[in-house]
Amino acid sequence: MAKPTATLTVLRTEWLTPHMVRVILGDPGFDSFVPNAFTDAYAKLEFGSPEAPVLRTYTIRSVDPVTREIAIDFVVHGDAGVAGPWAASAAAGDVLTLRGPGGAFAPDPAADWYLLAGDETAIPAISASVEKLDASAVGRVIIEVAGLDDEIAFDAPAGVDVTWIHRGDTADRIGEEASGGNAPLVAAVRGAEWLPGNAQVFIHGEAQAVMQNLRSYVRNERGVPASAASISGYWRRGRTEEGFRVWKSELTASEGASR
Repeated sequence: MAKPTATLTVLRTEWLTPHMVRVILGDPGFDSFVPNAFTDAYAKLEFGSPEAPVLRTYTIRSVDPVTREIAIDFVVHGDAGVAGPWAASAAAGDVLTLRGPGGAFAPDPAADWYLLAGDETAIPAISASVEKLDASAVGRVIIEVAGLDDEIAFDAPAGVDVTWIHRGDTADRIGEEASGGNAPLVAAVRGAEWLPGNAQVFIHGEAQAVMQNLRSYVRNERGVPASAASISGYWRRGRTEEGFRVWKSELTASEGASR
């Protein structure tokens, strides 16, 4: 079944860091977008011609029913890609069509503690998740970005420790020495203190780092059940979203065959 669509208008943009811009969308079309309860809610965004749109998947950072505004944060690496350049040059009055939203994760109040980790592409979902935590929540947030200027302040409960990891450059320019299995995020998550009790885990970002290096750590070494672990890739180094979908399908098939 096709997902519902909403055609929204750009109201304004705001640069959060040198490499991330927030696009705020609104009427006409706000009522066509029906939010869900997931903190990793995402929509398929349509770029290009209506007859043959190019789809890109982005997290909905927030929906404000009072101001009737929807915020989406875009990572921008110059002219690379489709969505980033659009967001960097977006102006009030521009139109964007969204399909969805979908989603699968929200903090479980029954969890004893939370581990939320990822690279800059996961900041919107992690931020939205942290905002939903109870004031008494305990956990760890670990986020990998290029450098100090790419950190984004957000409020976390006193018992949730937030750690920023710097890889030294943007994700599109970094070499093999700090990507994939060598990504600083991998070592930071594996080296973080594992708290007692039942953990709920959310780890998203570059697929090789997350799916091939951290998923097995959380699921197998730490014994977190699939029902309490949302661990997947948002993108794949060196691949478009279309190529990433193919890679992800192939990986899933190979993992199923090896069981």
